[in-house]
Amino acid sequence: SQFFQGAFVSLSCEEDDSCAGWTLRRNTSRDTRAACEYWADTAGSSCNFSHIVPLDSGVYWCESREGPISNMVNLTVTGGSVILQRPVLPVMEGDDVTLLCKTKTTPSNLPAAFYKDGSLIRKQPTGHMTIQHVSRSDEGLYKCDISGHGESPSSWITVTARLTVSPSSSQLFKEDFVSLSCEEDDSSAGWTLRRNTSREQRTQCGDGWGKNYGSSCNITHLYTWDSGVYWCESREGPISNMVNLTVTGGSVILQSPVLPVMEGDDVTLLCKTKTTPSNLPAAFYKDGSLIRKQPTGHMTIQHVSRSDEGLYKCDISGHGESPSSWITVTVVLHLVVFCPYFICTLLVVSLFRHRAKGNYLCGSNLATQPEQGLDDEYNDVITDVTTEHHF
Repeated sequence: SQFFQGAFVSLSCEEDDSCAGWTLRRNTSRDTRAACEYWADTAGSSCNFSHIVPLDSGVYWCESREGPISNMVNLTVTGGSVILQRPVLPVMEGDDVTLLCKTKTTPSNLPAAFYKDGSLIRKQPTGHMTIQHVSRSDEGLYKCDISGHGESPSSWITVTARLTVSPSSSQLFKEDFVSLSCEEDDSSAGWTLRRNTSREQRTQCGDGWGKNYGSSCNITHLYTWDSGVYWCESREGPISNMVNLTVTGGSVILQSPVLPVMEGDDVTLLCKTKTTPSNLPAAFYKDGSLIRKQPTGHMTIQHVSRSDEGLYKCDISGHGESPSSWITVTVVLHLVVFCPYFICTLLVVSLFRHRAKGNYLCGSNLATQPEQGLDDEYNDVITDVTTEHHF
């Protein structure tokens, strides 16, 4: 997220040169929501800086014609001689995070001192520091210093919850058991599990639904009205990924990924009944059209792309049809940086598109979302382009 002045930087919303209607935009101290053609050179699906300067510091994101946007990425360009390389996106609780302090012209293994919120954390002989199993207490403003070379700009590291669902399926049968967790262990980090359904908004676990068990929220007997959007929220406001759960009183479900899938990944869909083996022949549909029939009840989509995004369902003869589920394919913003002394590639950002189709409760339905506004984001980033922003 930090770059030296004069570096070549290439940003792309897509993995190839396909035309998917994405526009790269930015907010800086001198422009607001400006598209790539006004501040860099376009080349296919990429946006290239031939010589990046401090005035290019700001917040960057991808935006589609339909309105959805990717996560926002904060870039800081310095005319100084030291930068701190750290994760561009919020890191998940429990992950390991490595920080690298480096100069523009000398080897990257010089001794360095690392600071958090202005206080020295530690001095490292090789210029890098790893924070193991990060927690909310590790969130803060980091910088580094290399003696005789100078100090890096400061960068905010955000730690967010990872909402996990067990069993891992976006569709569940009525009266099934499900466990949702905001954390990897039973530490008390101030996360609250909330949901939006057709009958309630922003209610938390234990408030008329579910029971808290340590860091988990268990629903022992699901009902169809438990269908909705679930997320973790901290006392300070940040939220986790959102998960859409559909509970059906029918006899067939489609097990599909709970979270958006990454472009290029393989995705397996499983069509199953409540009472019979899960390897029955099944037909799979996308956007109402038959894709294929499979003899064993599962179908794998290899190397998914944006064209695979859509509304999926399945049917087992003699048992019935599953509800429909929207499968989202993650758009990746690539940052490729070429400098005289190093080449680094950072893969960043996922696009969460949520659609409302029929009884499928999604994030794009404003009535079922936590209250968040883009206008506030745009105003904030103009005030201070070195502050982390999230969407």
